[in-house]
Amino acid sequence: MNKNIVITQSNYIPWKGFFDSIALADEFVVYDDMQYTKRDWRNRNLIKTPQGLRWITIPVEVKGKYNQKINETKISDRRWNKVHWSTLKQNYCKAKCYNDSREFVEHLYMTVNSDYLTEVNLHFITNICKFLGIDTNIRLSSEFILKQERSERLLDICLKLDGTDYYSGPAAKSYINEKIFVDAGVRVHYFDYSSYKHYEQLYPPFEHGVSILDLIFNVGNQSINYLKAKSGGDS
Repeated sequence: MNKNIVITQSNYIPWKGFFDSIALADEFVVYDDMQYTKRDWRNRNLIKTPQGLRWITIPVEVKGKYNQKINETKISDRRWNKVHWSTLKQNYCKAKCYNDSREFVEHLYMTVNSDYLTEVNLHFITNICKFLGIDTNIRLSSEFILKQERSERLLDICLKLDGTDYYSGPAAKSYINEKIFVDAGVRVHYFDYSSYKHYEQLYPPFEHGVSILDLIFNVGNQSINYLKAKSGGDS
């Protein structure tokens, strides 16, 4: 019996491809004990506005903390959630399913109360999964005692979870040592993020690579139908 494992660093309000990978997995592992990287997806994401794409960013403490891990990264301004919710309201109030989705998204922002980025990201990821109807088990890499080399750490997690198939983003082709997976009996696959269906989106031209909240505000409870893993498409 096959068991699909996906391991990736957490993102703030990730795009739909991130949730597609969760939907495909039998076990989804948040790689939270890796080094935090600045100007990355860990604490920010893109939304659509009348002026074009815009980053919304969670402010975090980074000064002098060059080697801190993602799960050690603290938020520097606890008012960020109210600012972000105000920004989302302003830019998505005209979306087709805004009124249907508003209560859910507002509740996410008003109930987030952690000082740590990993916990904030998990708050959004787990609750959005529930909204989408994705019931994949989500784990943290910090739960495991792992080897040090990059590919070996990933393989080690797969083996500890009795995984038969490991799925990763296409960028990982440049660093994954596939041979050690093959030798261990674990098949390696790379996601295909092409051929997603378009939906009625504000402020043309259409853009796939924005936060999942864009999809939710525009199509509401039909959002799951735009993920390939749940709609019968190939990942």
